[in-house]
Amino acid sequence: MMSSLRSFMRLFHIARVLLRYRLDDLLDATRLFRWMRPVRTLIAPTPASIIALSRGARLRLALEELGPIFVKFGQILSTRRDLLPADIADELAQLQDRVKPFPGEQARAAIEAALGKPVDALFARFEIEPLASASIAQVHPAQLHDGTEVVIKVLRPGIERRITTDLSLLRTLGAFAQRYAPNARHIRPLDVVSEIERTLTDETDLMREGANASVFRRLWEGSDDLKVPQVYWSHSTQGVLTLERVYGIPSDDVARLDAAGLDRRKLAAKGIQLFYLQVFRDNFFHADAHAGNIWVDPTRLDEPRFIALDFGIVGSLPEVDQWYLAANFEAMFKRDYRRIAQLHIEAGWMPEHIRIDDLESAVRSVCEPYFTRPLAEISLGEVLVKLFSVARRYELTIQPQLILLQKTLLNIEGVGRLLDPKLDIWAVAHPVLEGILREKYSVKTLGEDLRKQLPEILRAAPEMPRLLHSWLKQSVNGQHTLNMRSPDLHVLAETQRRAQVATVQAVFGAGTLIAASVLWAMGAPGPRWFGIPVIAICTAIVSAGSFVLAFRPASIK
Repeated sequence: MMSSLRSFMRLFHIARVLLRYRLDDLLDATRLFRWMRPVRTLIAPTPASIIALSRGARLRLALEELGPIFVKFGQILSTRRDLLPADIADELAQLQDRVKPFPGEQARAAIEAALGKPVDALFARFEIEPLASASIAQVHPAQLHDGTEVVIKVLRPGIERRITTDLSLLRTLGAFAQRYAPNARHIRPLDVVSEIERTLTDETDLMREGANASVFRRLWEGSDDLKVPQVYWSHSTQGVLTLERVYGIPSDDVARLDAAGLDRRKLAAKGIQLFYLQVFRDNFFHADAHAGNIWVDPTRLDEPRFIALDFGIVGSLPEVDQWYLAANFEAMFKRDYRRIAQLHIEAGWMPEHIRIDDLESAVRSVCEPYFTRPLAEISLGEVLVKLFSVARRYELTIQPQLILLQKTLLNIEGVGRLLDPKLDIWAVAHPVLEGILREKYSVKTLGEDLRKQLPEILRAAPEMPRLLHSWLKQSVNGQHTLNMRSPDLHVLAETQRRAQVATVQAVFGAGTLIAASVLWAMGAPGPRWFGIPVIAICTAIVSAGSFVLAFRPASIK
């Protein structure tokens, strides 16, 4: 009962914040906000200073007010430039994941509980003041007993419960948007919420992050281009991660890089090369590569080197998508727009009934304005974003890993252009990609792959004559049957029936929510509970029950 009431009050708080920032205009198809508009001035008055802001700025400020989980939600949503208008995506990209640190004593207690020993037995020194604090975890410097300097990443106390609660509310809002938003079929709000849930789940498992860091370190061991800190597994668990402490300069701090005497032009080119090597050679790329997570080693003046941090979000592509993406880049380099259109269909990213010439024309309209610019102004990341946005009109289906890659490419190109404004990304990227593809799909590589699969082929070979004979025998005897089942019609009918019932329940819930809001705002007479009129609470509970019934998961058999 108390849990449901807390969830409802949290949902009501979210609604008030969204209304105060006039986000009902941004989501004008959401019927809940239409019903609440008559009482908006009573429950969520909007200052003139907020009304004057752009819709993207209002959304960013609302998410910051709603707390760290919604800030993380906005950051993840900002990567979906294939779904969001450019002005909103740009504003959400400015969200800062910096929150007030929790007390160091709580961090000490969490470390001791996770590792099963006192901090003094685990570390020669532990600094109670954190180096950095974010919505999911914070970082404390320490020293091992052998003198090695390390940093300890500790999850925020209670963060899993908070994420679970807020995700439940996001799913409710997503279900509402899925049903009533005009572009829900393309945006797929519940899929976006699921993507956010996967990302947050991964980020709260520090063993997963440690494993990602360990793989990166193995791939780049001894490299002159990239340093990855070592993981200390003996001092790590799901809620605590201990890493080698590294020192560097953030890659966007141009003044400090210049003062250290580092060659920014060489760094910019290396950054682009590293991205293509991670994606197409290793198929394991850092998917949160903003300047705060990419530092520069100040001790390497002759051969500058990057330092990678924070491995909570990484990406890899299925081999088929990897090949088609590489082929798309190759076609872009050659301005072969028909080939790009063909590849989109061959890859299964778009349905086969799309006309090639129509898609080619759309691709040309996106690419040609970019490729006629000076070379230093061409951004492959922006071209990819535009291609995905235009292709949505043709029922484009984008996989989450491709979205991660698109965001990472934009980040890398942004850092590269900051380091060297005249960077010719085209000239740097093309030879690297060409060399990787030449090696990856060479006769020698294909022969090695065949040798790896040979034992499995030989193991299955004795069965092949028997299976072929059985299939031919069934064909001769007319025993082949074609079974067709179409559950889609049943699902469609059931979905329509549930939608009608849910609409009635949602309308009733919205009406009682308005009544509860008015009773609360007007200070209804009678007994109170925690300062809130009991009649308003009872009305709100009825509203919450209506919404729960309206948006409960469907069970169609």
